[in-house]
Amino acid sequence: MYVRGVGPRVAEMLRAKGIETAEDLLYHLPFRYEDRQNPRSLDELKAGETASVIAEVRGAALLRTRKGSLFEMTLGQGRCVMKCIWFHAAYLEGKFHAGQTVAVYGKVEPSRSASHFKMIQPQFEILPDESADAQTRLLEVGRITPVYESLGGSRLASRWQRKVIFNLLETIRGAAPECLPRAILERLALPDRETALREAHFPREGTPFAQLQAAATPAHRRLIFEELFFLELGLELKRRRMKERAGIAFATNDKVREAIREVLPFHPTAAQKRALGEIVADMRVPTPMRRLLQGDVGSGKTIVALQAMLVAMENGYQAALMAPTEILATQHFLAARKLLERSSRKPRIVLLTGSLDEDRKRWNRGMINRGEAQLVIGTHALIEEKVEFDRLGLVVVDEQHRFGVLQRFKLMKKPGQAEPDVLVMTATPIPRTLALSLYGDLDLSVLDELPPGRTPIVTRRVTDERAGEVWEFVRKQVRLGRQAYVVYPVIEGTKDDHPELDFSQDEPMSDPSGIELPSQVSKARPGAPRARTGRKIEAAELFPRARQEANPWAKSGLKSAVEMHEKLRQGPLAGSRVGLLHGRLDADEKTVIMRRFERGEIDVLVATTVIEVGVDVPNATVMVVEHAERFGLAQLHQLRGRVGRGAAKSYCILMTGAPVSPLGEERLNAMVRTQDGFELAELDLALRGPGEFFGTRQAGLPEFRVANLVRDRQLLELAKQEAARFATQPEPGVSEAERARVWARLKEAWQRRYGLVEAG
Repeated sequence: MYVRGVGPRVAEMLRAKGIETAEDLLYHLPFRYEDRQNPRSLDELKAGETASVIAEVRGAALLRTRKGSLFEMTLGQGRCVMKCIWFHAAYLEGKFHAGQTVAVYGKVEPSRSASHFKMIQPQFEILPDESADAQTRLLEVGRITPVYESLGGSRLASRWQRKVIFNLLETIRGAAPECLPRAILERLALPDRETALREAHFPREGTPFAQLQAAATPAHRRLIFEELFFLELGLELKRRRMKERAGIAFATNDKVREAIREVLPFHPTAAQKRALGEIVADMRVPTPMRRLLQGDVGSGKTIVALQAMLVAMENGYQAALMAPTEILATQHFLAARKLLERSSRKPRIVLLTGSLDEDRKRWNRGMINRGEAQLVIGTHALIEEKVEFDRLGLVVVDEQHRFGVLQRFKLMKKPGQAEPDVLVMTATPIPRTLALSLYGDLDLSVLDELPPGRTPIVTRRVTDERAGEVWEFVRKQVRLGRQAYVVYPVIEGTKDDHPELDFSQDEPMSDPSGIELPSQVSKARPGAPRARTGRKIEAAELFPRARQEANPWAKSGLKSAVEMHEKLRQGPLAGSRVGLLHGRLDADEKTVIMRRFERGEIDVLVATTVIEVGVDVPNATVMVVEHAERFGLAQLHQLRGRVGRGAAKSYCILMTGAPVSPLGEERLNAMVRTQDGFELAELDLALRGPGEFFGTRQAGLPEFRVANLVRDRQLLELAKQEAARFATQPEPGVSEAERARVWARLKEAWQRRYGLVEAG
């Protein structure tokens, strides 16, 4: 439809922001609101609060300092004044003039004068004067005013969006089609679609301001529920369609059970028995299994997956295991070969990775094609077009979020055969909220206990000024015959040169005076759970009376694996056998180094996060992470999981450079406080938000327009229940016309909005 104010050029700018239709524009909701009915006056402000202020410009100037430009504006109300300061803001010169009325929004901070306040980098809007048109004044003055993220510089800023969206809502008044059944809206006390859109953009007078800021008004709840309902309905439909497809009904007789018993290295835990039972029950049914096996590091997922693969192999089918890295694929290959040596049947196992020479790849592909390889382990090389399985029965995908959803399906779909069962494994503890969305088409099995013999890991954090104590502790462990990892965030040089630095400091730094700043989690993401801070652990608890050594690199900036490997080898760890492992080494070099470390020929392995997943060396008892504040919670937890795999007591030492940001403090304190991966995952989701939880959009997580998985957990659960109810049982109060509208809307939303997720 034609939208007044949107010509071809503007339409192109909007398309670049993902807004292609009038509906997209209506669902581009304000990211916050300003109370311009009752703005705060300058004389009632309090330091530390975030406030909206409307006042008169008294003066403005661009100041030059040795560190760059600084723009300062003075606002006044009667005798009260407030300074607003922007750094490196030469672009503001000439923008403000004495006598203008300006709305500013930001954190109130004390100024040098006890009677004054200031705001640093506040958001601002120059309000219309008496000569402005009536509509502009209606939308911006004397009301709760919506504030939007810019859609293209100053031209498409909040003022433009307010006008265009207001006019669009007037154009469709009384004509906006409803997409949810009235019975559901009445049961959940939600407004109709048009009312919800109108009141989310332009709230009624008297709407509770706190509800607006938390996206908790009835209007917001309606739009959030709508989005989650169609997501969950699509996943429900996908599950039902999957059950209609032809799969393989595997037999689980005495012969299969005996094959599994032969290879088990230990008595399985109750959680492993339960998970295997759920997997095998799915494999018996003649429809394709789609199941997620989720367990914390060290919970024994691989042995459960191997037992499932034995079921397929004992039924005369092939099994495939796809891992995200060559190191992990090789680790799985060696572990499977060692375990299956116990088997009287001696199944043939092949490894297929990109770095194998062409002759070996061709030979292995031939074995796979002829069915001579019963178990195939590899990387993304398994989904190349040249790879054809003879009779593929089970696919195990490890750390699926590193592949992307489409690859997960590509491996399964072979023409002319029944679809293989699929088991997705992850050691990343996924909060239930996120699992409902990201893996909503999969059934879930959880390993929630560790096998016997796994010892708790002592976790401590220290500053790098105490590095001498840490290296003394590592030397002591080496003298006892143990091994250690030392992990750095980059390979060499600065972080700008290296993509291996996955988690940079994206928050403001703490006060250099050393005063601990309060957490900003609740302000950064309204509605997110606040982390418990926990007590700070003194290094002396781990290193009693260790000799103090000066740390010559404490102030040298970001340390790298290559640089520190050499310094440690020649300095604090001289006499120990120190190895180096990072992502730029070729696959053969990586394999040789890991084999040497596994055999105990390397005492200390200096590495990057290449060892984050899958490396299993029971004799390694120490994990030192330098620049720990630079890593995300999930990374730190995975790294810690590389130790504690044997009977000896193990340690994780988090070394930090100064200063550490408030969110960095939360992450590090959480690591010291708990080893519960699910608790850490919940906090990680709260701190980073769902869009960054996996670090890549390839995770298959939909791009939500109004919903937030952290904030809207209860609505997600409700949407899941209502979607299942709608799909499975006709409701008396829902007409056929309403049902048809829901399915039509689902088809449009599923294909256009959730591009990475297949419709069925």
